[in-house]
Amino acid sequence: MSTIRTGKNAIGFIFLTLLIDVIGIAIIIPVVPKLIEELTHEGIDRASVYGGWLIFAYAVMQFLFSPILGGLSDRFGRRPILLFSLVGMAIDYLFQAYAPTLAWLFVGRALAGIAGASFTTASAYIADVSAPEKRAQNFGLIGVAFGLGFVIGPVIGGYFAKFGARVPFKIAAILAFVNFVYGYFVLPESLPASNRRKFEWKRANPIGSLLQLKKYPVIAGLITTLTLLYLGSHAVQSTWTYYTMFKFQWTEQRVGLSLGLIGVLVMFVQGFLIRKTIPLLGEAKSIIYGLILYIMGMVLFGFASHSWMMYCIIPLYCLGGIAGPALQSVISSQVAPEQQGELQGGLTSLMSLTSILGPLIMNNLFAYFSKATAPFSFPGMPYLVGGVLFVCGLLLALPTLRGNSFEK
Repeated sequence: MSTIRTGKNAIGFIFLTLLIDVIGIAIIIPVVPKLIEELTHEGIDRASVYGGWLIFAYAVMQFLFSPILGGLSDRFGRRPILLFSLVGMAIDYLFQAYAPTLAWLFVGRALAGIAGASFTTASAYIADVSAPEKRAQNFGLIGVAFGLGFVIGPVIGGYFAKFGARVPFKIAAILAFVNFVYGYFVLPESLPASNRRKFEWKRANPIGSLLQLKKYPVIAGLITTLTLLYLGSHAVQSTWTYYTMFKFQWTEQRVGLSLGLIGVLVMFVQGFLIRKTIPLLGEAKSIIYGLILYIMGMVLFGFASHSWMMYCIIPLYCLGGIAGPALQSVISSQVAPEQQGELQGGLTSLMSLTSILGPLIMNNLFAYFSKATAPFSFPGMPYLVGGVLFVCGLLLALPTLRGNSFEK
C-alpha cells in the first residue's frame, strides 16, 4: 500500500477510523454505572468509586505502554500500531460484555490501556500528513471525530441499555472489529521509510518519554498548563454520568442524549469554528480564551441546581474547545517529522499520568460530598476543583504564550 504524505484522502481515512473508534467508546458510557451496580450490588455513589479505579487501571497501563507504541510507530509506521490498538479494544469490550465479576472488568480495562494507542498514533498520523498552516485545523478533526462519535455512541448505548447493561459492550466490540477490517484494507501508511528512526528502549519508557519533552522550549513552557488541563477535565470525563444520575435522577437515555448534545457542539467548535477563530485570533489567544470559557463552564456545572441549567451551560463549556487544537498545533510545530511519534507518545504518557490521578481525585470527591455523612452536601465539588485547576493553568500559560513568536 502506497504511503500518502499529503492531501484530504489521508485525513479522511484517519478521521473515519477515529470516528468508529469513538463511537465504540461512547456507546458504553451510559451503562457503565449500571453494570458496576449489577456486579457489586452497591449504590451509585460507591459505583463511582469503582468507576474511578477502572479508569485508573486503564491509565496506568496506557502510561507504561504509550511511549513504547509511539516509538514503535516511529520505527515501523503508524498503520500497524493503529491496527494493533483496534484489535485490543475489541478484546476489551468482549471482556466487559461477558464479565462475571468486577475483576474481569479490570482485566479488560488493563488490556485496553496496553493497546490504547489509537489516539496517540492518530495524532502522529495527522502531523505526518499536515502542512504547517493546516495543522491546527487538522488536529481539530480529532475533536470532530470525538464530537460526532459522542452524538452517535451515547444515543445508541442509551437506547440498547433497555435490553441489558451488557448489550452496548457487544455492539462496541463489533464496531472495533469492523474498524480493524476497515483499517487493514483501506488505511494507508503515513510515515515514509526515509523518516523513520531506530527504536530505543531508553526513549520508550514513560519517564524517558516525558523527559524528552524538555528538549522543546515551547512545550516545556506549556507542559504544566497541559497537565492541569488534562487533570481538571476529569471532573467532566469521570463523573458526568454519576453526577447527573445522582443529582438530577437522569436515566441512561437522558445521559446519552446529553452526551449527544455535547458531541454536536464539540463537532461544531472543532470542525468549523476553529477554522474561523484561529486565523482571526491566532493560536495563543485561542488557547487563552478557550481556557477562560472552560473555567466558566466548569464552575457553573458545579453549582447547577436544575437539569435545564446543565443544558444551558453545555454550549459555554464546549466553546472552550477552541483551545485544544491550537495547543496541539503549537506543540507539534516544534518537533521534526521523525520525532512526532515520540512526541505524541510522551504527551499520551502525560495524559495517562493525569488519568491515573484524575479519576481517583474527582470520583472520590463526588462520592465523599454525595454521601449522607459528608460535612456538607455538594456533589458538584469535582467541577469546582476542575475550574480552579484551569485557572492555575491559564495563569501559568500567559507568560509563555505572550513571549513567543506564535502570538498574534
